[in-house]
Formats: sequence, structure tokens, C-alpha cells
Amino acid sequence: MSEKALYDPRCSRCERLAGFLEQVRARYPDYWARPVPSFGADDPRILIVGLAPGLHGANRTGRPFTGDYAGILLYQTLHEAGLANRAHSESREDALRLREVRIVNSVKCVPPQNKPTPAEIRTCNGYLRAEVGRLERVRVVLALGRIAHEAFLRASELKPAAFPFGHGREHPVAEGRTLLDSYHCSRYNTSTRRLTAEMFTRVVARACELAGV
Repeated sequence: MSEKALYDPRCSRCERLAGFLEQVRARYPDYWARPVPSFGADDPRILIVGLAPGLHGANRTGRPFTGDYAGILLYQTLHEAGLANRAHSESREDALRLREVRIVNSVKCVPPQNKPTPAEIRTCNGYLRAEVGRLERVRVVLALGRIAHEAFLRASELKPAAFPFGHGREHPVAEGRTLLDSYHCSRYNTSTRRLTAEMFTRVVARACELAGV
């Protein structure tokens, strides 16, 4: 498998996203402002699937969930579970390392208003499919939100209707592999308490249990 199948820093397949990134680069010349690669262990047992880079988070730093609000709860919880060597993510140059976990987004480019279109999600799905296909040791896929849930199923050539999304739901999707759902750890979900720190701790603990880590 070619590296370009997994990640193309010059990808411009989505005209709207490519145009938005061009605007972002002009306004914020110090930002990463291009497709954000996945991050974490090279051969993990847990794969976390997010939505898309945040404008002033991963789009700024070039690493998933780094420098944005959602990353606060995510990396703190991974650290408490023994899956990260530190509780905070600040930049691509810091010493954060993940153990048995890799993080990838459903869409690699920041979308306007943090809302990718269905067509953009489908277009970017090839990168997720390539990532899923090469990670043979993955035992748990932790989907952060419905879009990530459905993107993983599409990448696995499975029908979303057969696997309804729900926080804490577990879906056997292949021999020895489970899709585990969670609400996204976004500012909106945590501020409205749709997702609490306790709820997220429990779902990450369950991922560890299912993965045997």
C-alpha cells in the first residue's frame, strides 16, 4: 500500500474544503492548514475515529485533537487509562505518545462551521478505508459520534442500517473486532452534559477491556 493511499498532504479532491483551506492559510499563515494525518501507535489494538480537524485545533497544530477543546477530555482520559504518556496535547512538537491507540478523522481537512458535507465524507473515506485495512491488530474501533460511526462502517463495506449508533453500544463487525460507540467529546456535548467525563471514562475503559490492553 502506498503512503499516498493513507495520507496526501496536497489532497484537493473536495473543492469546497480546498478553497476554505486556501482562505485559512491566507488568514493564519502560521497554521498547519492542510490535511491532518492520523496519529498514534503504528500497530494499535484500539483505533479512535473522530470527525474532522477543528479550525483552531488540529487544523492549527497538524495533529488530531491537539490544541482544541475536545482534545482536553480525550487525552486526559487516555492518560488516565494508561494509553497516553501525558494528559495534555499542545503541539505536534510536544512529547505526547500513545500506547496501543491510533487516532484518525473521518475527514482530514477542516470544514467550514465544522460541518463536512455527505459528499466530502464519502470522498475522504478512501483514506480511512486504507487505514482500517492495514491495521490488522485493531480489536476495538471507538467511534466518536454518528458521523465517525457511519464513516467506519462505510470504510469496512458494512451497512449503517444494520449497526445503529448509540452511546456505549457495541457492534461485532468482524471476527475479533468490535465497533464501540461514544458521543463525541466536543465542547457542545460536554457543556450540555450529553457526555460527561464519567461517561467517557467508562467507554474508554470498556474499549481497553475489549482490546485486552
